[in-house]
Amino acid sequence: MKHGTDPAGRLPAHPDGPIGPVAATGPAVGSRAARLRLPLARQVLEAVAVDNGVCLRPLAMRRIDLTTGETETVPVPCGATLASKCPPCADRARRLRMAQCKAGWHLDDEPLPDPDPPTDDAKTLVQLRADLEAVRTDAVTSHDVEQITEADDLISQVDAALTDLGVRGTTAPEDRERPRRTRSTRRRQDAPDLPRLPVDRRTVGRTFTAPDGTVWRPSMFLTLTCDSYGRVTSDGTPVDPTSYDYRRAARDAIHFPKLVDRFWQNLRRAVGWDVQYFAALEPQRRLAPHLHAAIRGTIPRVLLRQVAAATYHQVWWPACDRPVYAPGRLPVWEERAGGYLDPDSGAALPTWDAALDALGEDAEPAHVVRFGVQVRADGVTANNANTGRLIGYLTKYLTKSLDACHAATTDAQRQHVDRLADALRYEPCAPGCANWLLYGVQPKNPRAGLVPGRCRGKAHRRETLGFGGRRVLVSRKWSGKTLADHKEDRKVWVRQQLAVLGHTDTGGQDGGANRVVWQLLRPGDPATPRREHLLLRAVADRHRWRAQLDAARAARGQPDPVSATDPLLRDAA
Repeated sequence: MKHGTDPAGRLPAHPDGPIGPVAATGPAVGSRAARLRLPLARQVLEAVAVDNGVCLRPLAMRRIDLTTGETETVPVPCGATLASKCPPCADRARRLRMAQCKAGWHLDDEPLPDPDPPTDDAKTLVQLRADLEAVRTDAVTSHDVEQITEADDLISQVDAALTDLGVRGTTAPEDRERPRRTRSTRRRQDAPDLPRLPVDRRTVGRTFTAPDGTVWRPSMFLTLTCDSYGRVTSDGTPVDPTSYDYRRAARDAIHFPKLVDRFWQNLRRAVGWDVQYFAALEPQRRLAPHLHAAIRGTIPRVLLRQVAAATYHQVWWPACDRPVYAPGRLPVWEERAGGYLDPDSGAALPTWDAALDALGEDAEPAHVVRFGVQVRADGVTANNANTGRLIGYLTKYLTKSLDACHAATTDAQRQHVDRLADALRYEPCAPGCANWLLYGVQPKNPRAGLVPGRCRGKAHRRETLGFGGRRVLVSRKWSGKTLADHKEDRKVWVRQQLAVLGHTDTGGQDGGANRVVWQLLRPGDPATPRREHLLLRAVADRHRWRAQLDAARAARGQPDPVSATDPLLRDAA
């Protein structure tokens, strides 16, 4: 018989109950393990803030009333667009994008009217501007410095007067210091030709009439992908990582924004009207850029595939396939020369402009970006039940960084991300990228301290997967409004609801803007309250605002149809 057991070999009964792994239902009450399982007060506060849609990182703003001298500290949302930083602000930004997408997708009329004709006063000022330009040209020819200075002053006054009259732009833009370097616009031999039509100023699609007389104006939902870099499995990882072309994948991701811009340009020229779009970028499981776009109007699918196949972007950069230097042997900075020198011979590296000038007329581009063969286009109507679902699908990943859109749950997926990040680390992302030193070329506008592999460009960050452009791409005439205009529309809607109860004070945002001054309280300012106090204040304000809005809806006798049925504007308050 073992020590501490009964004759049957069993453990004796414990005075506080059974012991052992079978009886372990949780840590003992009052123990340290039990205390560690209790939620922190800060965590409870943050959970309440998220439930109420309150920013988790509010900025402390001092609001000063110039009339009464009253001062108060107000929490202002941080405005983050990623859920990893602030989930409530990211969700609010996503819903604002959804509202913007819906506002311009199925328009029957042009969102922007034609510009107003110029006034007689504007014409008179432009005529005076032309006379002053002639006087300045004569002064430059005769080297009359005093007259040049006087003419420049008068020209500045005329330009300011034109701006006051509402004239956009400048009548005489400044000359470039260096002529723009151009390449031949002849299409590549391996790219099919495209139809080219004069682009009409129309932005709305054509209408269709059914046999029963019903007229509708459909739109489209388009999906574009990059080319293949090697066979991949169902989870997006390469079948053979050694043959997967990570360098081409990195370069395609870096230059993908240029390819997208060229696609819309080619599409407008092919269809003959000003195509408008709302597009969002997300990565595929293989981490290649993937573009979803809502297009106003319809375009034949055959033409869309033709334009995608014929669209390409050529990168006319110096050769960057074989490194000249290694991370342990890099060019050195010379302050007197204002550039980088070879570490052995001391010879100056060719400048960026000299390297581009060395490219002959018969030189091949450093890289060519193309779309893949997968092009999907679906028709959508304004009253289609799938419209809201497609808008949600279009903006699905806007609150996540590109590397977090698809969770890496296996070692193969994590290694795939690591290999792509390594390829992006030393790939040049721009003319001023420090990685050009590896290829024996000085970056554009060089400075001391440039180290290859440590470029601060957005394309080298792991969370961007090489894509340095904007996540949301919206054409200028999509809805006729900017994102700030859509945000102001939501504020105006809330004020109209509150006006039912007589709440006309807008907090200095309308008529009281001239008597209110806002100041940002910097960290370290003794007047800056703790974040917990700002969160409590924001939660209390949100409860008060929602109570006022509910009272306004009740006073109207029925809920507002927009906020009650449209999830895009449900959180406008």
